[in-house]
Amino acid sequence: MSAFPTPKQLWRDVQVFDGLAQLDEPMTLLVEGERVAGLWPAREFDEAQAQGATEVGRGGVLTPGLVDCHTHLVYAGNRAGEFEQRLEGVSYEEIARAGGGILSTVRATRAASEDQLIAASLPRLDALLADGVTTLEIKSGYGLTLDDELKMLRVARRLGELRPVRITTTLLGAHAVAPEYVGRADDYVALVCEQMIPAAAAEGLADAVDVFCEGIGFSPAQCERIFQAAQAHGLALKAHAEQLSNLGGSTLAARYDALSADHIEYLDEAGVRALAAAGTVAVLLPGAFHVLRETQLPPIELLRQYGVPMAVASDANPGTSPICMPTLMANLACSLFRLTPREALSGMTAQAARALGRPDLGRIEVGSPADLCLWDVQSPAELAYAVQAGRLRQRIFNGEIVYAR
Repeated sequence: MSAFPTPKQLWRDVQVFDGLAQLDEPMTLLVEGERVAGLWPAREFDEAQAQGATEVGRGGVLTPGLVDCHTHLVYAGNRAGEFEQRLEGVSYEEIARAGGGILSTVRATRAASEDQLIAASLPRLDALLADGVTTLEIKSGYGLTLDDELKMLRVARRLGELRPVRITTTLLGAHAVAPEYVGRADDYVALVCEQMIPAAAAEGLADAVDVFCEGIGFSPAQCERIFQAAQAHGLALKAHAEQLSNLGGSTLAARYDALSADHIEYLDEAGVRALAAAGTVAVLLPGAFHVLRETQLPPIELLRQYGVPMAVASDANPGTSPICMPTLMANLACSLFRLTPREALSGMTAQAARALGRPDLGRIEVGSPADLCLWDVQSPAELAYAVQAGRLRQRIFNGEIVYAR
């Protein structure tokens, strides 16, 4: 039993978005220690409940801390030159086949030390935190050797020690065929299955394994081998699927009870049905859609029709979504994909947490972890409506106010 009383903190007259919907009236929220201890309509609040509590906020909109469930935050270098090439008419696929794209970042990342990767990644992480993120996923995938993939995962774990944020890590060894294995993709898949996955699992460096199921990535059969190896080592599964074509990657992911299928612009109705049956989350990445100037929209109406949970993430990465502003993703999800503001915000809280296998996060309810954001706006819809920095008044992580303005 602790000799010190658990701190109690009180927020009054806040509009609450609980992760699924906006509550109907102003609320009073009590946090005790690291958990939400009480949530009442303000007009019904019994002041006796406030005994021993410190009032720390009043007014504004209170949401769960944002969850960014798909990022490639750890890397070296940048690809501004490729951004310029695309604007001059060169396609993403042409750049990748010419040795650019992912492989150009691979070269820079392999050459960087862990400390250099930390220094490069911290400003990107800080930008996410300044826009309300309390939990995020970081993928590897720019090393493509055993040592370099583990290096990236170690850096991702270290970032979580340097900042007040929850970080989950995903081994994406199957992001591209390593340059040393060109023409020998199956041999590279064997490396992922027989060395990368066992090592990452043994060292506790990965929470999940991801694959890039695409014509310029890996075939469904190769991805299935990787899924089987990951499951054998007790790791959760995710998939980049149906971004550039429909190879059935989402259906494969659903068959293996993957946490999520991400991108999914080319997903068909059969794939949507598979996701619905498995409870696999569809992760929408409007940043990459925007930067690549894509025109194939994800099947939003079908996802709604079949009740597939939709998450929204930044896909922060050097090539196709060099954007570290989650609230911009909410705006893009609404303006490009026609999500409602409620769907977009739920996609960045409760549904994004599901995509990480953490349904306890991304919600405001009694007993939930007190990861919260207090915003200087009048309604939750404003977070998707306007693209505007500086609206975050407080960021609360594990019950502690770690940022206040």
